[in-house]
Amino acid sequence: MGKASLKRQLPDSEAKAVGRNIRTSPQKLNLVAQLIRGKKAEQALNDLTFSNRRISNDVKKVLQSAIANAENNHNLDVDNLIVAEAYVGKTMVMKRFRARAKGRAARILKPFSQVTIVVREVGEKA
Repeated sequence: MGKASLKRQLPDSEAKAVGRNIRTSPQKLNLVAQLIRGKKAEQALNDLTFSNRRISNDVKKVLQSAIANAENNHNLDVDNLIVAEAYVGKTMVMKRFRARAKGRAARILKPFSQVTIVVREVGEKA
């Protein structure tokens, strides 16, 4: 019963993980995603561990999930993984208001975003 499973959209040498509903703006999240694009997975983890940005912990969790997916689901070698893609998208925006003078209101937008990380297994020269 149920739906038939979809075909795998990534090549066999890649694995991905998606972090959804991350409570920060896509612009701020993209600064952290830029930090790890194209790096080896181990180096990217170190960079995220020692980053001063608050959101880097959430991105680190998504990267660890992508590495675990590569190892457990696709039998890829963890030592040869690089961060092939790290891209950011926006999701919902919570709208709040703040009372202002003379009975007016000011809008406060609280954006959410998502990050997708794709890791790829490469040869020894990465």
